[in-house]
Amino acid sequence: MLNVKRLDLYLKYDRPLSANELDQLRPLVKRRAQHEPLQYIIGYTDFMNARIEVSPEVLIPRIETEQLVENILGTFPEGSQLTVLDIGTGSGCIPIALKQERPDWELHALDISAEALEVAKENAAINQVEITFHHGDIKKPEAFDFDGPFDVIVSNPPYVLPEEKETLEKQVVEYEPATALFTKNLIHTYQSIIDYARQNLAEKGTLFFELHDLHAGEIKKLFDYDHWDANVEKDYEKKPRFLRASLQQ
Repeated sequence: MLNVKRLDLYLKYDRPLSANELDQLRPLVKRRAQHEPLQYIIGYTDFMNARIEVSPEVLIPRIETEQLVENILGTFPEGSQLTVLDIGTGSGCIPIALKQERPDWELHALDISAEALEVAKENAAINQVEITFHHGDIKKPEAFDFDGPFDVIVSNPPYVLPEEKETLEKQVVEYEPATALFTKNLIHTYQSIIDYARQNLAEKGTLFFELHDLHAGEIKKLFDYDHWDANVEKDYEKKPRFLRASLQQ
């Protein structure tokens, strides 16, 4: 909008804005004052090495989800060739970031929201990566037009309970999509993904979750230890945020 480099904002901090610049900025400042997220106002955010367009149809990617991607990349070295499914892809940030770093991987992405998938497809095109997108509900996998096996399944599902709504920032509650944030039944949400993974992971495949830090222990207990080796890992703030489960067959 101002057509200046970031450094110029510091070097020319006292430069008066023109009337045209003010006319463009005032409505944006007003929107931010009403708690609309900055990412929705400017229309994009950065995620890993990707530029991700965002709108109220999709959740704004968080730094914790970047760490989830880093965990996957750190588990499988460069040169590996894997087939990966992201369940609840939203903006497509997870498969896009993975494909950028591991171009030989085959990436699939699933979402229940057709509107979110349109955003994700646009983001894949912007970042020039090839991803196969699927529309469907993980709780109704019998209706899928695809199946595994997948070497990796990853998911950052909705994990905020309705009663926790009052603890969230206004900009989150009022603007971000409720279907991507809230679940009425946390256990059922994760169990549906675990059940699907149990049937559709390749031999010794791996399931990666992002978790609600207050319920990490509950989710870990869902795994049958005759078939899974499951471990909870902490995020940068030392909170139990991720789960990695390897299928034992």
